[in-house]
Amino acid sequence: MTRIPDNDRTAELQAGLREALADGAPLAIRGGGTKAFYGREIAGRPLEVSGHSGIVHYEPTELVVTARAGTPLAALEALLAEHGQQLACEPPHFGDGATVGGMVAAGLAGPRRPWGGAVRDAVLGVRVLGGDGEVLHFGGEVMKNVAGYDLSRLMAGSLGVLGVILEVSLKVLPVPAVTTTRVLEADAGAALARLAEWGRQPLPLTGAAHVDGRLHLRLAGNASAVAEAAERVGGEEHSGGEAFWTDLREQRLAFFAGEVPLWRLSLPPAAPLTAVAGERLIDWGGAQRWLRTDAPAETVQAAAREAGGHAARFRGGDRTGEVFAPLSPALSSLHRSLKRALDPHGLFNPGRMYSEL
Repeated sequence: MTRIPDNDRTAELQAGLREALADGAPLAIRGGGTKAFYGREIAGRPLEVSGHSGIVHYEPTELVVTARAGTPLAALEALLAEHGQQLACEPPHFGDGATVGGMVAAGLAGPRRPWGGAVRDAVLGVRVLGGDGEVLHFGGEVMKNVAGYDLSRLMAGSLGVLGVILEVSLKVLPVPAVTTTRVLEADAGAALARLAEWGRQPLPLTGAAHVDGRLHLRLAGNASAVAEAAERVGGEEHSGGEAFWTDLREQRLAFFAGEVPLWRLSLPPAAPLTAVAGERLIDWGGAQRWLRTDAPAETVQAAAREAGGHAARFRGGDRTGEVFAPLSPALSSLHRSLKRALDPHGLFNPGRMYSEL
């Protein structure tokens, strides 16, 4: 049985916040630090959450686990695997120190995202340290939450600007009985056309990515459904399929190496390839496009908007400027209102998402 150290540091974190409130010093919330590259560069007094660990509640038959934010992500996944379960969003680690809180705060999902859901879809409830030092509880530990403004899911992808995540309750799912990866030779345009066609069919897809002239398809489910789907899509079986998907998730493929800025484009799956010069990798069945380019930010953002989506500079380039797609006036006003409501003193990761937040 996987052992996860139980260590409730809520009181220490509250003390750190009270100290910051007393002298007005901004806080840089830090877990394992594996996603510190993501978002705008910030300065602040470190508030270490990584030691705040432990499983608060886990009953496999309920398909829900509640863990403290500093719990190592690898340890949680190992515990779930012992019971034949998984986090359906397949979150990336980007290093051995990845934590559950960092997973939620970053809101990044792996290749299974279009079929297994986003990180926010897995979040059922959170306990958060608010801007005045109080512990706030949003959501719950059940799969059916009441209708309304779901503040628990707002924490997913907020990069710590709204509060310090203390605990999170997550929905988990059983691991499929059979998984296989098929590989087909195809250029990017042909791959997008095939993915659009297969997207209209009831295939048990859990991964679809195009890189280096090859389309990789992951099929998962019961044995008969997977065998039938594999025959329908054709191609060859990839003997190292799971390693490929892990390396894609963790950005260990050769495509991700180098110093050229890496952009993440979120687009309609059937959107044509943008005209921006650079190297491309297609993931999420076409809905996520990775682009390595030296093109100006304005050029990449404009191309993404024209294709019906948006772009974010993921790695490399200037992190003192804006990294994410510009907000509309309405969205900017909403973001600022949420920030003021949950962090009235502006202490939590100021500027990590946008300079105005």
